[in-house]
Amino acid sequence: MLKKILLLLLVAVVALALLLRQGISQLEQRPVALAEPYFKLQAGSSARGLCQQWRAEGQLSPYDCYLLRLYLKWQPELAQLRQGTYRTPEQATLLSLLRLFASGEVAQFSLTFIEGETAQQALLRLQGAEYLQQDLNSTEQMLKLLSWPADWGAPPAHPEGLLFADTYFYTANSAASALVQRAQQALLRQLDLAWQQRQGELPLQNRYQLLIMASLIEKESGLLAEKSLVSSVFVNRLHRNMRLQTDPTVIYGLTDYSGRITYADLRNPHPYNTYRHHGLPPGPISLVGASALQAAAQPDNSDYFYFVSRGDGSHVFSVTLEQHNAAVRKYILGKNDD
Repeated sequence: MLKKILLLLLVAVVALALLLRQGISQLEQRPVALAEPYFKLQAGSSARGLCQQWRAEGQLSPYDCYLLRLYLKWQPELAQLRQGTYRTPEQATLLSLLRLFASGEVAQFSLTFIEGETAQQALLRLQGAEYLQQDLNSTEQMLKLLSWPADWGAPPAHPEGLLFADTYFYTANSAASALVQRAQQALLRQLDLAWQQRQGELPLQNRYQLLIMASLIEKESGLLAEKSLVSSVFVNRLHRNMRLQTDPTVIYGLTDYSGRITYADLRNPHPYNTYRHHGLPPGPISLVGASALQAAAQPDNSDYFYFVSRGDGSHVFSVTLEQHNAAVRKYILGKNDD
């Protein structure tokens, strides 16, 4: 009799195990279609509650939720869900979603600040970023977040150029101000590194002037191979007390730029106009990346004093004004001296 009872118990256990195994397989394969690629899991959400929600939507059956309740007794850690915004898989199933929510691996979003753009353009990028808490309304607020090292001298009075151009990752509901502070700290690190590695006898008095120089280089050339040459032209002109005469500084100070620089623009006396004023402009004119900072700190050793665009993103560099004028006639005016 005892043997029969034990045999029946064994059969029951095996049957229960097979049933549970079949149930787990059913849960593993049970699809759940979500309307959006991201799912915001609220604080206090439970696995059983989600199952009931999806059952009410017609995606799951009462039996699915019953199987899940049994499964959670075997795998209780799967019931410990962590709030946050998650990027959900395209072919989501009930258990794959619960495992994701229990892992705490919330979605990572990214925002890229672009070399050569202005602080205002960076602010617009911030304001257009998804799942970012918007707590900044102006570039002046961005400036107030800056922690300028005391031994670097007076802090900048203008927000331009104070974010390092790079890609930054964040989680949902991160504050825009926190992202700005990270970009500012990245800039300070990169700027200090470039300053420590600078060549001797550069006509730059401090790190801020190095940043200004880097912004001019960034706006003049997007070609990595040219940036140190552009830097050498600016350095050579500064050593000779020649005006830098770089078009982006003219454009930066205009309030009604039409898309083409006129002679009146070149004569405009605004403080950034390097056709009218000697030396560097009073501040940066754009965001910069690592290559522009390096070029500003370590210019090529050249005899060039001029350069002009070929129209394809590259430039012709010249030693003399005569050579430069010939390049202007060829590439700007479309005239060939040959």
